[in-house]
Amino acid sequence: MKKSQFSKQRNRVIGLGTAVLVIAAGCSNQNQASTRTAGPNEPYELVYLTTGDQGAKPLVPNDRIIAEINKRLNIKLTVKIVPEFSYDKINVAIASGDLPDVVTTQYPSASVSQWIKEGILLPLNDYLKDTPALKAKLDNGLQWTAVDGKYYGYPFVSGAEKSNYTVQFRQDWLDKLGLAHPKTLEEFRSTLKAIVEKDPDGNGKADTFGYITNKPNAGDLLTAFDFVLYAHGLPYADYALNEKGEVIPRFEHPSFKKGIQELRKWYEEKLIDPEFIVYDRPAKEQKFFQGKAGLMDGPLFRHVSRIEGSLQQVNPQGKLGYAPPPAGPEGKQGMATRSKSALFTGVTKKSKNPQKAAQFIDFLLSKEGRNLLQLGIEGVHYTKQGDKINYIEAEREKDGFAGNGWAHPLAWGNVTWPIDENYLPQTEPRIERALDSVKVASQYFVPNLVTKKTEAEIEFGKAVNEVYNQYFVNLLNGKLDVDKGIAELGQKWRQAGGDKILKEISDEYKKQGTKK
Repeated sequence: MKKSQFSKQRNRVIGLGTAVLVIAAGCSNQNQASTRTAGPNEPYELVYLTTGDQGAKPLVPNDRIIAEINKRLNIKLTVKIVPEFSYDKINVAIASGDLPDVVTTQYPSASVSQWIKEGILLPLNDYLKDTPALKAKLDNGLQWTAVDGKYYGYPFVSGAEKSNYTVQFRQDWLDKLGLAHPKTLEEFRSTLKAIVEKDPDGNGKADTFGYITNKPNAGDLLTAFDFVLYAHGLPYADYALNEKGEVIPRFEHPSFKKGIQELRKWYEEKLIDPEFIVYDRPAKEQKFFQGKAGLMDGPLFRHVSRIEGSLQQVNPQGKLGYAPPPAGPEGKQGMATRSKSALFTGVTKKSKNPQKAAQFIDFLLSKEGRNLLQLGIEGVHYTKQGDKINYIEAEREKDGFAGNGWAHPLAWGNVTWPIDENYLPQTEPRIERALDSVKVASQYFVPNLVTKKTEAEIEFGKAVNEVYNQYFVNLLNGKLDVDKGIAELGQKWRQAGGDKILKEISDEYKKQGTKK
């Protein structure tokens, strides 16, 4: 595994109000925030609170990229980073009143809606004439995020057109067993059985599962088995329609029952690791690397080299394979879905220079900013010979760049991801397979019935997802009768707020139909 490329964050922990934040101040003491008002020509002292990226290294003191941003924008930047997905820490920081100038958090969310209502976030419309990259992004299909015609931030929706979410497998095991990658659900099950029963690792022990996955992030829906539901005909990723054309929960569509019945067979035959619900993604991957399972779901693209490299550290002959999701009895298949969530970056009322704060967001989005954060300073961090980039790794390491041509800590985790930029360093050893994995995954998008997340989903989404996840696991492992379990799930789901969600989704679906 390339630890320098995908190391875990090793940031320092401090207290901020009642929250514990991971903070990375990538600049010297002169760049620390101050309450003093700057003079007309003095650099503006700007504080940025954001979520990080698990694949990034921490920011370092005296970071020359931060210094270069300071010089280009005439600011003094302090960056505070919480771990990836730790939006609760962002919320606690804002609630404490210790506001940054610029903040990145989850969207849509109850917190962002509240911040807008309370005037914590400032509208950016007056500054768009000075922020061309930001304006272009907002004008390109994000008009629906405006509130009464005002933009309160930049909502970054990842993976709208491209996906890297695939079925992955031990290609070396399939080769040893004389198997091609499974194209149908029947072949998928047969492949899982062969891995469980035929000892592909050759250790003489029955200690290998077929398929392994991991628990969802807190509040999210368990979707790791959805490719089986789609193969059985589930037409949408979020909701479904009954025979009368009325909106119903996805689990009340006939395909859900068929999918659960299929999955129960896999579970009863010990083809699925039964402890998946306690694993996070790193733990799942470790099981895969250690030969405890032959197939798993997960993202590829930039992760191809990381996953195969980690596998080969344990088994030098190991080889990663990936394939489209298996097709069902009628040839239907799907895996990738378009998110209704985003990362939202806005300017708070704390900012004494909102124009400068908006220009900072614009810089993160601009070609100039992307080049700086991905490549560094020309002549310092890299040189060019025509189109060829020569990465000066020793200098890049001093400023927190991930190894092997990967980017600065501020490059990802706020306004974009590598897949959305189609960014891979020229040093990427498996670049062709990385690009191909996106090509494969992106062919199997499953549409949403309703493209927009409603207020009821924001308010009750976590509660209904917890109900769904609990019942899904108990339906999968046989603790519940299928028909009775689905009926009870419907009752509990509606009681947890699903009835309100269905009403709003139905209204939104009718509006979409009117607009068509």
